[in-house]
Amino acid sequence: MSWLLNLYETYESNLDRVGIIEQKYNGQEYTLLPVSHTTQNAHIEVGITEDGEFHSAFVIDKNDMSTLIPCTEKSASRAGKVISPYPLHDKLVYVAGDFTVYSGEGEDAESFIHYIKQLGEWANSPHGTSKVRSIYNYLKKGQLIRDLVEHNILFIDSDHRLIEKWDKKYELLHSDKPPIFAAVAGGQESAFIRFNVYSPSDILTEVWKDQEMYNSFIQYYRDLLGNEDICYVTGQTLPSTDKHANKIRNAADKAKLISANDSSGFTYRGRFNSSNEAASISYEVSQKAHNALKWLINRQGRFADQRVFLVWGNDALDIPDPTVDTFAIDPRPIILAKKSYTNQEYANEVSKALDGYRNDLSTKADVNIMILDSATTGRMAVLHYRNMDKNLYLDKLEKWHSTCVWLHRYRKDDQGEFVQFIGAPATKDIAFAAYGPRANEKIVKGLMERMLPCIVDDIRIPQDIVNSAIHRATNPVSMEKWEWEKTLSIACALINRQEGLKLALDTETDDRDYLFGRLLAVADVLERRALGDEMRSSNAIRYMNSFSMHPERTWMTIQRSLQPYQARLGTKATYLSKIIDEVASKFKVDDFSNKPLSGKYLLGFYSQRHELYQKKENNNNDAVNASNEE
Repeated sequence: MSWLLNLYETYESNLDRVGIIEQKYNGQEYTLLPVSHTTQNAHIEVGITEDGEFHSAFVIDKNDMSTLIPCTEKSASRAGKVISPYPLHDKLVYVAGDFTVYSGEGEDAESFIHYIKQLGEWANSPHGTSKVRSIYNYLKKGQLIRDLVEHNILFIDSDHRLIEKWDKKYELLHSDKPPIFAAVAGGQESAFIRFNVYSPSDILTEVWKDQEMYNSFIQYYRDLLGNEDICYVTGQTLPSTDKHANKIRNAADKAKLISANDSSGFTYRGRFNSSNEAASISYEVSQKAHNALKWLINRQGRFADQRVFLVWGNDALDIPDPTVDTFAIDPRPIILAKKSYTNQEYANEVSKALDGYRNDLSTKADVNIMILDSATTGRMAVLHYRNMDKNLYLDKLEKWHSTCVWLHRYRKDDQGEFVQFIGAPATKDIAFAAYGPRANEKIVKGLMERMLPCIVDDIRIPQDIVNSAIHRATNPVSMEKWEWEKTLSIACALINRQEGLKLALDTETDDRDYLFGRLLAVADVLERRALGDEMRSSNAIRYMNSFSMHPERTWMTIQRSLQPYQARLGTKATYLSKIIDEVASKFKVDDFSNKPLSGKYLLGFYSQRHELYQKKENNNNDAVNASNEE
C-alpha cells in the first residue's frame, strides 16, 4: 500500500494544481483531476443558453478533444451493455432523448431515462449550479439529435435514420463528406457530446474547465457515498469502494491497477468471501491516488512501448530520471578539453549538476520510482516500486553518471545541432546499442527495467548486455557509420563502468587488450588520411571483428595493407608510424598472441583515435593562426 499512500500524499500536497490545465511538449492538455472526475475524448460540442435553449454546435478538432468530465463509480468503470451514464457529458445514446427516433432501437430509451434522472437529481440538489440546470432544462426536451441534424452536425439518410457509415451514395443528399465521420471511429451514434453554456451576451463558459462545476459535483456526489470501512492506506474509517479508476496511461487505457470482479466460481482464489477482506480502500484515497498517478505520468512519465517509467519526489516533483543520459540532466556539454581530465574532475562536474536537486530538502525528502505495464487490456501491474531517501538516490545517480561514462557525439541540442558530451547514456540508447535500433519493444523495455537496479542500487551491469554491445561495436561493417559511432561510444561507457579507466588516452598502461585497440586506431587514422575524400571503410575497420578474435594474425594482415598508404603519405606518415612502434614496444612477448580480446580494446581504440583527431585539429588551428599573424 506504500505506493498508494505516497500518491495520495502527492495529491494532497498539490491541491493548488487541481483543475489547472497544463500542456505537454506536443501541445496536448492535461490536469490534476478533481475527485470524482475523469477524462474523455469528446467529438461534438453543444452550446446552450442560460435559458436552456439550443445555441450552437460544432465538431471538435482532434487536438482539443480531451475533456474533463464528472463521473460516478459505476460510470468510471462501465463496460459492455451495462447502463451507467456519466453525470453530464456522455455519448449520444445517453444524452439524446430522441435517439430511438433516429436509430430505430427502442431498447436504447432506457439509457436516456437513467441519464436524465441522474442529471435532474444533481441539478435540483442544493449543490446544483445554474449551468447544470441550463443543460438539464435543454436536454429534458429530448430534441438534441433533431437540433444537430438541422445545424448540419449529424446526418440522416432518406429513412430519417442516422447514417452509420459514410458512402458515396449519400453525396446526392450531402455534397462533401461531413467532419463528424472523420472525428468518430464508429458510426455517428458513438459520438461523445460535451456541453457549454452561453451567457445572454454570447460569452462562452467552458464548463469542463470551471472550478465551480468541479466543486458542485464533488459535494453532490460525496453525499451519496456510503458503506464505510477501514481504509488500509490511511487507517481511517471512510466510505470505501471496490471500483477503481482506469485510463491511467491515456484516455483510451482500459487497464486497472486494482480490480475485484472474481465474485463467482473460484471466489477470490478460495481465500476470501468478499473483495474488501483482501484490501479495503476508501473512495477518496483511490480517487486521489489514481488521479495523482495519471497527472505524474502525463507530466514526467517516460514510455517504452506501453511500459511507464516514473520518478517523482514527495517534497519536490522534479527529480532527475535514472533512465535519461547525462546531457538530459545537465544540457551543458562537457568537452574533453585537456589531456589530464580525470574521473574525479568529471565526478565533480556531475555533482554540481545535481546540487540543485539537493537544496531545500524537507523532513520527508523521499524519491519514488515506479514501473507500470499491462499484460492484457484490462489488468495493469506495478512491476517495480521503490521509495528511497532523496540524498541516497542522488548519491547513486551521481555515481552512475560518474562511472558509466564516455565521450558521446550522437546527441542533439534544442537547435537540432549535434553536440558532444561526456557522461552516461540513456537506458533506451543502451538497449539500441545492445540489440540494434529495430529491436522488439518488449526487449527494449525489458532491458530498461533490468538496468534500473544498476543505477539506483549500484550493482554490476548484466554481462549479457555488455557482451551484446561489444559484439555490435566490433562489427562496424554491419551498420551505417553514425549508428556504429553511437554504438561504439555506448559500449565504451558500459565497459568503462566495469574497468574504471581514465577518460583520456592512457599512454602508460601495458594491458594487451588496450594496446591492441590503440594499434587498430592508429592504422585506421593513417589509412583514413591517405584515402582523403574517399568514403570507403579502412582495412582496420573492415577487419575489426576478425581482429578482436585473432589479434596477432589479423594485425599482420592490416600492417601489410598499410604499406602503400604509408608510401602515399610519405613523411606525413612518420608520426603515425612512430606511434605504432611505440605502442608495439609496450607489449610483453607472451601478450602479443592470438588470444581473443576483451571489450577493453574498444576503450584503447576510441581513446587513441580521439587523441589523434584532436592533435590534427590543433595542428590545423595552429597553422591558421600562424598564417593570420603573417
